[in-house]
Amino acid sequence: MAVEIAGLKLKNPVMTASGTFGYGEEYAQYLDLNRLGGIVVKGLSLKPRLGNPPPRIMETAGGMLNAVGLQNVGVDVFIEEKLPFLRKYDVAVIANIYGESYAEYAQVARKLSAVPGVHALEVNVSCPNVKKGGLSFGADPKAAAEVTRRVKAETHLPVIVKLTPNVTDITVIAQAVEKAGADAVSLINTLAGMSIDLKTRTPHLKNITGGLSGPAIKPVALRMVWQVAQKVSIPVIGMGGIMTARDALEFMVAGASAVQVGTANFINPLVTMEIIEGMRQYVKHHKLKSITEIVVTLKV
Repeated sequence: MAVEIAGLKLKNPVMTASGTFGYGEEYAQYLDLNRLGGIVVKGLSLKPRLGNPPPRIMETAGGMLNAVGLQNVGVDVFIEEKLPFLRKYDVAVIANIYGESYAEYAQVARKLSAVPGVHALEVNVSCPNVKKGGLSFGADPKAAAEVTRRVKAETHLPVIVKLTPNVTDITVIAQAVEKAGADAVSLINTLAGMSIDLKTRTPHLKNITGGLSGPAIKPVALRMVWQVAQKVSIPVIGMGGIMTARDALEFMVAGASAVQVGTANFINPLVTMEIIEGMRQYVKHHKLKSITEIVVTLKV
């Protein structure tokens, strides 16, 4: 079940997705964190952030809309108060980071790279670029590449760039960050969506729009993972609507070397354990030497 992503060794290919597992401590009473392949913590910014006003989560058919607004404690508080707890466990800790400028990305990366207990950085480029009129860094190949270069210059850790699906061609962005030095890419982040209250004729979310996640987006995520895997030589981490071991295995067949489980954690806190066991049974049933044997094996 072991896999390796850009030098990062994982016990198994199952990680938690950023923003759905807190800082790990929130789920520790429900499952053994040591059994996870990795924990991707809630996105960290240079300063604490309150996020958007409520309502900011809305259930949809086959999914969930969220406009939490990247609420977090800030990188300094994470290092001082959250990271010591995670160090108690034998699990890879991946810090998801974001910034509103190139300099902020670099500063957060520098701080996290200077402390023990962080094993990789996941760079969220689906953030407003305030210097570009609100355009997401991840929608612009040049901006995404520049963020990647800035972060790489500040760290010795593996750098995973998390890609937004809200673009015309996600492979162009993937190739740009690979050329800029990314060690891996993870995809997909949420799809932009909205929900309307027909009684009041107002949006359900205070922010009007939000990010759609959950099983409804799985076909889109699978397609994008498959497309990106054909275009880059670095590892691909797949996510988007994974609810079962079967879902996770499909992503690996499409080209993912590992997966992240997100929205499913809200429904079933033990879902990652069930997925890991289901994948282990698949390996045993098919008499595989390693789970890695199924990666990029889609026949088209």
